[in-house]
Amino acid sequence: MSGTASNQATPIAKLCRPALAIIALGTVLLGSEALAHNVAESDGAFVSSAAGVHFGVFAYLGGKHMITGADHLLFLAGVIFYLRRLADVALFATLFALGHSLTLLAGVLGGWQLNSHGVDAVIALSVIYKALHNLGTIRQGQSTLRYAVFAFGLAHGLGLATKLQDLSLDPAAIVPNMLGFNLGVELGQLLALGAAWLALGFWRLRPGFAQHGRMANWLILVAGLVLLGDQLTMLVIGDAGTS
Repeated sequence: MSGTASNQATPIAKLCRPALAIIALGTVLLGSEALAHNVAESDGAFVSSAAGVHFGVFAYLGGKHMITGADHLLFLAGVIFYLRRLADVALFATLFALGHSLTLLAGVLGGWQLNSHGVDAVIALSVIYKALHNLGTIRQGQSTLRYAVFAFGLAHGLGLATKLQDLSLDPAAIVPNMLGFNLGVELGQLLALGAAWLALGFWRLRPGFAQHGRMANWLILVAGLVLLGDQLTMLVIGDAGTS
């Protein structure tokens, strides 16, 4: 009898666990900027007070930002989720890095002033787009996907450039410090991508990867939607507060 009850409960449990996971993730993230493209407060304080060239320190801060930046990691995890060849991972990583580097450096050095919540909303859309692509809702070939990853790389770099614009950067050392920061970001990206690709490779060998992989992409989608809602809310509140 108990065995029969257990067997009957199993399908229900399989349906409930994903739903509970999504609800839990949404509850944790709603109303927060945990996923936003922010610079840590302590790091921001250092950047604002730093005078002169600190290439190594800025490289460290760039790497730290990438490894702890949930918006970056969610998007990149979505990009490589179903890639099996290391050459494909390298190609998409290069396209993203190129776009990210261009707008990060151009934005800071050119003094571009944009609404940070608007840019972060676009970044949230990049996470949503890749999750929907992985789930099969958006159907695009590899060539179109390459353009999309490069374009979203531009948005991600612009997001960080916008955040750095809010800090008091030493104009006399801005070029070498930003080059160091960008180098750190790209090295951090390589480390994060390498670890994620290896983990995904081992995960694919386990039974049930197809089902669990879809669940993971649903979670990425929910995280992107939460981030989008948070940034759009802040954008509206900010506009209302300044009117």
